[in-house]
Amino acid sequence: MITINYGKNWVKTTYDTLAKSDINSYLSKGMVVSIKPNLVIPSPPNNGATTHPEVLEGIIQFLNDFGIQKIQIMESSAVGYSTQKAYKVCGYEYLEKKYGVTLIDLKNSNFKTLRPDDPLYNGLEIQIAEEALNAEFLINVPVLKAHCQTRLTCCMKNLKGCIPEKEMRRFHTLGLHKPIAALASLLPIHYNVIDGICGDLTFEEGGSPIEANRIIAGRNPVLLDSYCAELIGYKPESIGYLAYARNSDIGEFYSPETTVIELNSNQKPIHQQKANRLSKQYHNKNIKENAACSVCYASLMFALHQVGGTADTINKKICIGQGFKGKTSKSIDVIGIGNCTCGYDTYVAGCPPKAVDIIEVIQ
Repeated sequence: MITINYGKNWVKTTYDTLAKSDINSYLSKGMVVSIKPNLVIPSPPNNGATTHPEVLEGIIQFLNDFGIQKIQIMESSAVGYSTQKAYKVCGYEYLEKKYGVTLIDLKNSNFKTLRPDDPLYNGLEIQIAEEALNAEFLINVPVLKAHCQTRLTCCMKNLKGCIPEKEMRRFHTLGLHKPIAALASLLPIHYNVIDGICGDLTFEEGGSPIEANRIIAGRNPVLLDSYCAELIGYKPESIGYLAYARNSDIGEFYSPETTVIELNSNQKPIHQQKANRLSKQYHNKNIKENAACSVCYASLMFALHQVGGTADTINKKICIGQGFKGKTSKSIDVIGIGNCTCGYDTYVAGCPPKAVDIIEVIQ
């Protein structure tokens, strides 16, 4: 089951996402809940790299109303970066003061060495922070964004923040994919809440955010990551660690049979990011945008980036936005993006469409 919600009031959007999800089935009043965000570097969340504190605030409010008061946030920033500075720069000290949550720096943790039973991992041993392993209920809160090496970073890869720095370095020497999947098989994640507000299009440390204003929630990280891979333009099987995870029965890929609950689909925020550097790069005479929702426009941006070109290099006119409802086109040189352009002979269905589907049409 996947629950998706849209909106610019990120605290409320997150709260409402959880209220409509199946997380209640796994929570118990009085338990201790640990939350693992993505604070890879000390960078404000609007740069597209780190988890918005508003998302955690929505989670905390939901947990408090459910009857859970003992909440801790745990993270270890990337090699060479201060987790404490990341907590400060990313606005998490506010959460500590307002809600009395505990901020834990996993760089100071004790670590336990574990080995997956699955022979697929060839006896690979991994050190994992004891606070994460011992968590009564662990909520994983990654950012949906691209990664320069693994293409996608979301639920599974966010678990790297639960290992020591020497392991983070070793993961890279091992090629990242196999150890990421192995880590996911060893560290139980009880629920995932994905920050899909403005993840970066190209790089895990941010700088080129693409506004989407969506929160995605669900229990299985493989299911969610496979779904999110398609959102940003990748076939799940092309992501090495997802293939490993499916083969070792950590989870199944998203399919048309997956239950998806979409909230506020008619309230997707209107695209207003023309000043964005990437939008300037891609937005040109061949893209005709008229009241496009941010999530629909974000899918187009992801797709254009994946094919390595702009609408000029594609040499076809691209129409996107609610302003094209009811309009028609018979031209093979005009491509409609999203259900609003369903009157076009050539269009990509979806509200929003997936970047992976856009790529198949524009290439």
